[in-house]
Formats: sequence, C-alpha cells, structure tokens
Amino acid sequence: MEMATFAAGCFWGIEAAFRRLPGVIETSVGYTGGDVADPGYERVCGGDTGHAEAVRVSFDPSKIGYKQLLNMFWASHDPTQLNGQGPDIGAQYRSAIFTHSPDQDREARASLAKLAESGAHSGPIVTEIIPAGPYYLAEDFHQQYMEKRGRTARRAF
Repeated sequence: MEMATFAAGCFWGIEAAFRRLPGVIETSVGYTGGDVADPGYERVCGGDTGHAEAVRVSFDPSKIGYKQLLNMFWASHDPTQLNGQGPDIGAQYRSAIFTHSPDQDREARASLAKLAESGAHSGPIVTEIIPAGPYYLAEDFHQQYMEKRGRTARRAF
C-alpha cells in the first residue's frame, strides 16, 4: 500500500472521485501544508493556519499507479485558479500535490509539465508540488461527506 495526498479545492468532491477508482483502498479528508498543529475546520477556513483542505489516498500500486491518481487530480479541478476553486476562495482551497517520496515528486513535476505543454488550459498552472508534512484528519462530519448524502463527485470523469 502507498499513500498520496492532494488538495484541489473543497475536499468533499475530490475525495468522492478518488474513492471510485479501482485500486484505491481508503481515503480521508484533512488539513495539511500549514504551520498550526491540529487545526479544526473553522480555524482552517479562517485562513490563518496555512493549511489546505486535502484528501489522503491509500492505494495498491499493483492495481492503480500514481500516474492514474495524478490524472484524476488534474481532471477534477482547475489547476490555473490561484487560491480557490469556483466559489470557494482562499488559500485553504489551493491546488497542491503533497509528495511522499522522490519518485512521487518526479512524477508529479513531469505530469504538471506535460499538462502545461498540452495547452489544455489557457492560463499558467499554479499547482504547488511540495513534500508531504503533518496531516490532520478533518472532523468526522467531513469524512465521506458525499457518500453520506447519497451524492456523487462534482464532475463526471
């Protein structure tokens, strides 16, 4: 089992999208990339922790590769929107890939470069690629939020 962590706006929809992929064993939503220990939702939304809403994905690399997870990440949000996604505005909704190994870092950077060169987006890609740091689980209310409400991911992939 391996781990991957992504931030792509509000964590509810991206978590639901990753949960549908064969080879994904488990997902959780949480907060990472900031400098405050054990932040809660209200504090993260206040914008003073530096954390992003993120999804952590445990996956079986014999069934799904990191590149496939990157493809889902890119397809599930607008990587050109700085500090927000759609109506969700603030650094907590930024686009980021939190890498867990040098291999993930290389693959993420190659994937970003390929996307940038493809011309699929009219603006520059602003996605951060940084080493994973402490990850704090979001409150139970947020875990598998879409499933609990009988809804699917925000986009069809």
